[in-house]
Amino acid sequence: MDTLHLDGPTSILMIEGLTLPEMTEEFTSLVSDAAPEGSNIRVCTTMKEAVAEAAQAEVIFGIITEQLFAAAPRLRWVHAIASGVDAFMFDAFVQSDVILTGEKGLVGGHLADTGFGLLLALTRQIHTAIKLGPTAWSHRRQMRSIEVELEGLTMGVVGFGGTGRAMARRAQAFGMEVLAVDEYPSNPDHGVEEVWPVERLDDLLAESDVVSICCPLTPSTASLINRETLGKMRQGAYLMNVTRGEVVDNDALVDALSTGHLAGAALDVVAGEPLDASHPLFALDNVAMTPHTAGASQLRAPRNVARFAENLRRAQRGESLVGVVDKTVGY
Repeated sequence: MDTLHLDGPTSILMIEGLTLPEMTEEFTSLVSDAAPEGSNIRVCTTMKEAVAEAAQAEVIFGIITEQLFAAAPRLRWVHAIASGVDAFMFDAFVQSDVILTGEKGLVGGHLADTGFGLLLALTRQIHTAIKLGPTAWSHRRQMRSIEVELEGLTMGVVGFGGTGRAMARRAQAFGMEVLAVDEYPSNPDHGVEEVWPVERLDDLLAESDVVSICCPLTPSTASLINRETLGKMRQGAYLMNVTRGEVVDNDALVDALSTGHLAGAALDVVAGEPLDASHPLFALDNVAMTPHTAGASQLRAPRNVARFAENLRRAQRGESLVGVVDKTVGY
């Protein structure tokens, strides 16, 4: 179901969070102008406050938890402030008639920026220079001897949604060939001539110099990149992950990096984050890692508030909502 009819004053609960740290006066005004006349709009700064206010809520803009869902018996629609909604997929919510919309297609750009930043940190030895500081000059010859140019290499994109397409655009701009697989049929673009079905993942792994994980976390993608699939990647290839850490098996990745099978890993997310300081990934010179910060952008909150406001207007006209999540598959 992708339609919702709001035919009168509506109780709307908006919850601040990591990707929406402040519901500014401007944001609140945009939502108020788009909502049905006479709607009751409340802003909560904590989940505890939201649970206490949830009894009358028909629409929630924020994060939904089991406790919050149980406290909101009138709930009809949730608009997420999280791009990955795997944490929302508890049974009671999935099996309900509550519509879920979110940021699908809005967050790919900044994730791809971070992915390429980390990849370049590895291929151009930038991370080595930063770690070494002033002593980097004494390692200059060694660093130059292993620097890699991206032009002419092949990037394999796993998951050709908003993030995958943003990654492909950047890869194309760097002069790379681009391959892609997706669980569902997708239209090719941004240098991808054909989006392969996921059954051809092994082909993509074997043909790619860089494998970029751009898929959401679902039961079918958990540990998708494991000892077996890593073994099918090219000797000396790079792995990039900017979506969900649990898609990659950490132990298998450490082994592939330690043995030199992989040249490096560009990671914004890892399973079990935050990792203990003693984790082997921190000790490997061929890993460039950021602490799950790729999702940040000065444009992210305004884009999502604008989408929520647009969906409020669509709901009053009985039109299909934008960014609908299929709860049966998790994205």
